[in-house]
Amino acid sequence: MDFEDKKPVLQVHNLCLTYPNGNGGLRVLQGINFSVARQEFVCVLGPSGSGKTSLLRILAGLLQPTRGEVIFCQPDESRPQPCIGFVFQSANLMPWRSVLGNITLPLELQGLKPAEARPKAEELITLVGLQGFEDAWPRDLSGGMAQRVALARALIQEPDLLLLDEPFGSLDALTRERMGDELLNIWQAHRTTVLMVTHSISEALMLSDRVLVLTPRPAQICLDLTVDLVRPRQAEIRYTAHFGELSQRLRAAIT
Repeated sequence: MDFEDKKPVLQVHNLCLTYPNGNGGLRVLQGINFSVARQEFVCVLGPSGSGKTSLLRILAGLLQPTRGEVIFCQPDESRPQPCIGFVFQSANLMPWRSVLGNITLPLELQGLKPAEARPKAEELITLVGLQGFEDAWPRDLSGGMAQRVALARALIQEPDLLLLDEPFGSLDALTRERMGDELLNIWQAHRTTVLMVTHSISEALMLSDRVLVLTPRPAQICLDLTVDLVRPRQAEIRYTAHFGELSQRLRAAIT
């Protein structure tokens, strides 16, 4: 898909962040600039502690930058503010609500009755492969299942931008790979605009249209790599020469 002609959903200009620490401040982000087009899937890679999560929290409005601006180009004029979904590293499910109840929660907070929200939630339950677990409690779910619930809860709002902060980082390697494949299928179905933080080069290449690589703190973008792999992507693409070449470019950029 050609994103160059698409109007950006998100524009980030000269974003800087310094945490006060009593010793001149800890500079985390320094002059971050990028944009994300509608329906684009962008991954963010970088060394540990480079400010990837801080960047997502600024985009979500949970953290104020020291300098710079974040501009959302609202694609839906019926919404006064952009709708942003956020899936954290842990699922953060409400333990007193069932799978269905957790997924319908955002719509209930908007004033919809549970019965009105249920059909949409059931569609998402099918999409994320949790049929039969509608009435299960979070304590009875595996880590991968809990993250599927969190993803469905974020998607039920039909967000203009979906932020994913290392959502599969706590899972074992095989479950993580399987969840990545499922996320790819979900994205193919919904075409939600996504910005995802990950530490996995392979995961970034399998999922994204572009990969942004951050330098060590204070972070700047040192590489904006277009992932020119054919979609839909199959698992076998990981073993192609071009996949290996892209992996090497990303690995070389992460210092």
